[in-house]
Amino acid sequence: MSEGILLFVEQRDGVLNRTTLEALVAAQRIATETGQKLSAAVFGSGVSAVAAEIAAKALEAVYVVEDAKLAEYTPDAYTGALKQVVQQLDPKYVIFSHTYQVRDFAPRLTAALNKSLVGDCIGYKIEGGALLLTRQIFQGKINTDVSVSSEPPIFISFQAGSYRADQAAASESASRIETLSIDMSGVEVRSKPEEKFQEAKQAVDLTQAERIVSVGRGIKSEENLRLVKDLAEALGAELAASRPICDNEWLPMDRQIGSSGQTVAPKLYLAVGISGAIQHVVGMKNAQTIVAINKDAEAPIFDIADYGIVGDLFEIVPALIAEARKSQGQ
Repeated sequence: MSEGILLFVEQRDGVLNRTTLEALVAAQRIATETGQKLSAAVFGSGVSAVAAEIAAKALEAVYVVEDAKLAEYTPDAYTGALKQVVQQLDPKYVIFSHTYQVRDFAPRLTAALNKSLVGDCIGYKIEGGALLLTRQIFQGKINTDVSVSSEPPIFISFQAGSYRADQAAASESASRIETLSIDMSGVEVRSKPEEKFQEAKQAVDLTQAERIVSVGRGIKSEENLRLVKDLAEALGAELAASRPICDNEWLPMDRQIGSSGQTVAPKLYLAVGISGAIQHVVGMKNAQTIVAINKDAEAPIFDIADYGIVGDLFEIVPALIAEARKSQGQ
């Protein structure tokens, strides 16, 4: 059996990780441009609902891999399971979303198979029939294209926010769902799952947010954050920040957007008092709609904003809060 491209579907407690759909967009486009078949693999225990959800997309097949050792994520179990799946399906490319989980086990897997992993990609191109993968270096200041000359399978992870999840192509009829048998008896699980990273106190996964209000140095002082928090609450949005806000400990580090923080692609990204340094922009430029508020008409953030408001945020934000609350009948 040989499958051209295999997408790893990440789920937690039966809930699909939205960044998987972003990686699916890249996988679908590569499959179309290279004329290869695209399938997906879902790991876990009791994951039929996730399999059905991903089977609604344009895929050749969805392979379900279930075992008691896969009920909770561990790097040993996932490495052992995906190693067997790859050996059975013999894909040319294995595609992931670049999540904390993938960063944990994918290097182990590729080392065990003695294969290449190109991680944290933001795009790709096809030149002369060869796949070139685009990665950022020097904190997002430079993009570089990477080619892999080693024998397949080649493992690729795409940075969250590189593609829009809503652009994943759906199928007119559900893709076939097939159970794949593997033998986990020889896989030793040396670690025991404890509290999940995103469930730690104050931790937030901004990649899953549909609306984000992000604040920068224009807020001037920590006391003024209350204003932006009220706007986020009025819009039903998550609160985020640029690096200086988190460096000053006005907000926790898990709220930081940018090259050294989280990369997001929400439906709405409202940048309040953010100038638009490249380190921040790389973390949010793929939002569907970007609205910027800044008193400096020459601020770089306006170069990528869909809507720009030049003015004093301390006058504009209260007006936005009032309108948002009015629309909700508050």
